[in-house]
Amino acid sequence: HTSRLRLHPPTNASAMRLFGGGRTGGEPVRLDGTDVSEQDVSAQVASEQDVSEPDVSEQDGSLSAPEGHGRTTVLQRYPWQIAGGVAVASALVALVVVGALLLISRTSPRLPRLGSFLVIGDWGWDSGSHGNVNSVKCQQAIAEKMLSTMNGLGDVKFVINVGDSFYPDGVKSKDDPQWDVKWRNIYPQQLRSVPWYSVYGNHDYHQDPCSCTNDESQCTQVNANATALDSLFMPGPNWNKDHPELNLEVVGLDLNKFMEGWNRDLPLDELHFNDCQWTSCSHACLGIAEQRAREAFDLFGRRLKQSTRANLLVFSHYPTDYFTAKPAFLANLSRADKHVTYFAGHRHNTDQTSTVSTAPNTNWVVGGGGGWSCDGREQGFVVGEVGADSTVRTYSVLVDLDLCCASFKS
Repeated sequence: HTSRLRLHPPTNASAMRLFGGGRTGGEPVRLDGTDVSEQDVSAQVASEQDVSEPDVSEQDGSLSAPEGHGRTTVLQRYPWQIAGGVAVASALVALVVVGALLLISRTSPRLPRLGSFLVIGDWGWDSGSHGNVNSVKCQQAIAEKMLSTMNGLGDVKFVINVGDSFYPDGVKSKDDPQWDVKWRNIYPQQLRSVPWYSVYGNHDYHQDPCSCTNDESQCTQVNANATALDSLFMPGPNWNKDHPELNLEVVGLDLNKFMEGWNRDLPLDELHFNDCQWTSCSHACLGIAEQRAREAFDLFGRRLKQSTRANLLVFSHYPTDYFTAKPAFLANLSRADKHVTYFAGHRHNTDQTSTVSTAPNTNWVVGGGGGWSCDGREQGFVVGEVGADSTVRTYSVLVDLDLCCASFKS
């Protein structure tokens, strides 16, 4: 009994058809990029078979030669077909190895961490005053995603809150019902079982007595007790906290003076906290904002010089592109000899592409908290993981845009 064996050398077209043409996931594609069905592949193989080739004996692997001719082995007569078959086999083996490595990388446990944290901003949605976020569902969806992420991580130590916590005008007192409506009733108790490290955003100052006084005991969001978890944690408008167990230090900055920093034509001395107009003390508010900005830069400079931790997590309400009039600040955020990760809000998106780079360090805008509007398609929060080697890895977690701004077109 004999059977016919066709050793066909793979052409580039065959390889493209059979091995996916480079598409992620390895789905077969034609050279024109369209999908190939199993029937297509079978038809292609059938059309390429040549039944006119000499027979090959199953017993000895040699060709059955016509009468009057000598017998020749397959390897002697068709070395290039054999080489082509080996190439195909090698490619298949390589694909299997790569797939196995990818599976291992996805299922293997991560290296041990020192801990993790979450970052959120621009959240406290108000039914009577908001932008193109038309319901509280966006903020609720983000809160639910934060909780599931926290449960998955299992070692969240704190939440960084970059401000604009209570739209549209902040809270008037520590007993303001908005504490319940916009924070405690939205974010589950487990999410509030760790400190929420906070700074003031521009909206937070409108009705807060803190906009009109340097007496920080009058500031409704100021709370220096990190164990008082029924309130945000903010020892003062500018503050820092050491975390030796994470080998990092957290620095919160009040930089509301730079509210108009988006306008790069304005020099430093013409940048003012424009939302002072909504306070009860517009003139005093402007002066206080100037003072707090100076104190913020002084504090950041001291911590850069004095901190012995591997990382500084620095945050304010304003993204890096608001500080082109203060190049020294951007330079310090970008120092190669310091690991500084910077977070901000104000612009209602969660990304790293709309800001001024602080390479080799990292910065984020995390203003897509669902409180006011969508300035981009990325609505959600940021996760930070602190590795056992003290490296800080950050990434965003986003929710379905339809839950926030279904009509957003950009």
